[in-house]
This record gives sequence, structure tokens and C-alpha cells, in this order.
Amino acid sequence: MPRLLTRGDLDALFEPAACLAALRHGFLTTGAATAVPVQRARTEPPLFPGTATASLHVVKCAGAGSGSVMCLRDGTNGELLALLDAATVTAWRTGLAAALGTHVLAHPAEDAVVGVIGAGAQAESMLRGLDVLRPYGQLLVHDTDFDRATDLALRNGGKVLGSATEVASAADIVLLATWSRTPPLSLADTRAGQHFTSLAADEPGRWELAADLLDAALVVVDDRRLVASVDALAASDIDTTLGDVLRGDHPGRTEATARSVYAPLGLPWQDLALAWLAYRRAEGDGVGRRVNLLG
Repeated sequence: MPRLLTRGDLDALFEPAACLAALRHGFLTTGAATAVPVQRARTEPPLFPGTATASLHVVKCAGAGSGSVMCLRDGTNGELLALLDAATVTAWRTGLAAALGTHVLAHPAEDAVVGVIGAGAQAESMLRGLDVLRPYGQLLVHDTDFDRATDLALRNGGKVLGSATEVASAADIVLLATWSRTPPLSLADTRAGQHFTSLAADEPGRWELAADLLDAALVVVDDRRLVASVDALAASDIDTTLGDVLRGDHPGRTEATARSVYAPLGLPWQDLALAWLAYRRAEGDGVGRRVNLLG
């Protein structure tokens, strides 16, 4: 019988350093000459509003207002191994992968000021990853929901600012996790040497960084073809991928005064990497419960 892993189970099972190591390994191998090309299928489920995303070993279905589930299957015989809370897996892998890209591309100064624009679950996960990867200085937070910004700042020893531009003017590293349809930042709001991580590349019409800022920056994505295919970034905006930088196939940021942008889409193998980690640990520690899907 498959193992059911809830949000609480997953938050207890996920260990940031282990998750980051798995994600780094995936970036190093996915896209290399010997790797299987990344594939992502997205469709409208027939029975309820929402979306479904699938790869070879993991299927994720997200229903509007009805929660979401991830199915982990055995790669050899198709056996259903686990049902996982998909929103939790997604928040962890999105935030931690974004933290990894930020760490690789941003200037390594230990006193760098980190700014957060959008104080939801993905911002929390990005900060959790950065805490493992590097020391940094002051944390600045802005969200259109003041209470949410305050909560994030209090949990992480930060300070709340009143606007996105205030954050950008003071921060060395800017993490954006919003649903903005109008870019809160343009080139004039930034300065040389800053790094920006934007989580808006997964959907057309979401814009967190204006075109002039993208034109002026080194733009790094997780998968060039897929990011261009969803029409959130033009192919001409994309300079390279995080895997290429990690493997040394691209130098990444080469000047301290350069601006850099990491704009990940989020890929199915990342869901699989973290789902597999959680499943193996749950099996060893007896976390979660077995469910009989046949009644």
C-alpha cells in the first residue's frame, strides 16, 4: 500500500542541506550530453478546475481550492509508492532551487543585504536555503500584505519596508516571489552589482522585472527551451542555464559590477528528487501512514 505523506510529515522529513545536495546533483546532470532531456506535460484535468504536471516517475495534480496531490511511482514496475502533499513539495523545491541559483550567481559577500519582495511560502523556503548556503547581512522584506511581511521579517530577524523600490535600493540580493502582472522593478530602480531571483517565469503575463532590467543583466534559467515555451521570457533574454554555470560550461557572473537574474521555471525532476528523498526517509523512520486505495 502506498504511504500518505501530509504537509506536516513532509516539513518534518525535509532537511534543507540534503534537499539542496539533491537539487545540485540534478542540475549538474540534467541537460548534460548523457542526460535524458527534461520534459514537462501540462494539461487541464477533466473533472475539476486546476492543472496536472507529469514526468516519468511523478505526477502532480493541483485542483483550485481542493488541495493537490503528488503520486510517486516505482520506475521499474509503475507501483504507486506514495501520495504526497504537492503544494508542500512544490514550495520546498521551488524555494530551495531558487536559493541555490541565487547562491551560485550573487556576489559572495558575507555581509550582503538580502531583500524579499513577496513574503509567502516560497520566500520562506528561499531564505531557508540561503541560511544553509551562505551567511548574509540584513534582511529587508516587502509585501502588499503588511501583516504577512511582518510575520516573515519577525521569523527571520528582518525589517519591513514600504515598497519594492525601497527594498531594491538597499539590497544587494533581491528575491521576488509575487503574482505581479506589472513589473515592480525596472533598471532605474537597481544598481550595478545586484542579483535578482524572480519566480515569475512559470506563467505568461507574470512580470517581476522590466524588460530594460532583463536586457542589462545576465539572465540565467533552469531550462532554456521550457522557459521560452511558456512565453514568460523571450529566448533572446536568456543567456544560459544554471546547470551550465554549475558544470563550468558558462562562467556565470564575471564582473562584480554586473547585474544578474535567475528566473527558474521549476521542473518535474525537482519534484521527483525531493519526493524520493522524503519517501526514503519516511520508509526508514515510519513517518506517514499506509492507505488502501482499493477500499
